Amino acid sequence: MKKLEDAGLLVARILLPILFIVAGYGKTGGAYAGTQQYMESMGVPGFLLPLTILLELGGGLAILFGFLTRTVAIITAVFTILTALLFHINFAEGANQLMFMKNLSIAGGFIVLAVSGPGAFSIDRILNKKW
Repeated sequence: MKKLEDAGLLVARILLPILFIVAGYGKTGGAYAGTQQYMESMGVPGFLLPLTILLELGGGLAILFGFLTRTVAIITAVFTILTALLFHINFAEGANQLMFMKNLSIAGGFIVLAVSGPGAFSIDRILNKKW
């Protein structure tokens, strides 16, 4: 059963950060200025964009490879809930209600990962192994 659990955690670590890695990478190119303007229009200081990119891209890759998994998962869960509250609270506007619920669901996945840990197939497990 442990091998199945470890395989499931690996699949979760592959699927959960896809959105964050792609979004973070996308913000590094031509979308940087537009994203910064959008953040500012929603009352979020634009100088936070580099931290957002670091969390999305760097944190997404950390989750993918199972590095500092529990810490990054908790930080990402909080970030995802804050994003829902800051950017998707106007349910009268388009798909915001769906985006809000999506963010809560993703945060739930990160909380499960934070509680369960990265599994055997991870950098965390390699670094914590006693040789």
